[in-house]
Amino acid sequence: MGLILDSSVLIAAERRGKNARQALAEIAVRAAGEDVALSVVTVLELAHGAARANTPQRKAFRQQFIHELMEAIPVHPVSASVALRAGQIDGESTARGVTLPLSDLLIGVTALELGYRVASGNVRHFQAVPGVSVVPF
Repeated sequence: MGLILDSSVLIAAERRGKNARQALAEIAVRAAGEDVALSVVTVLELAHGAARANTPQRKAFRQQFIHELMEAIPVHPVSASVALRAGQIDGESTARGVTLPLSDLLIGVTALELGYRVASGNVRHFQAVPGVSVVPF
């Protein structure tokens, strides 16, 4: 079993002044030996936040944070099988009147494809993705 990290977990650590290595060390303690990885969509969300930084220093810190993360743990792509499964879930959910945020859906389906759980500070965002197990962080 393993964990795919949602950006909320990493953003919370960054806001507490942690660099990526410190954040991952904290996560490793809570993950208790599980593999820890990222979805490429989480990287996208973090890059978005870096681009929106309100000072050059904060932007540089966030960019370094992302770089350290990507060096330290695997980043899983949105593969064709992830896309097909996410499209099916999204279509079925939409038919039932449930709208899922695309980024959360892709992160959740990446976790499903790997047999992982999602670590998130926003459990509610992932509860609508059928079959995803969410670990509150």
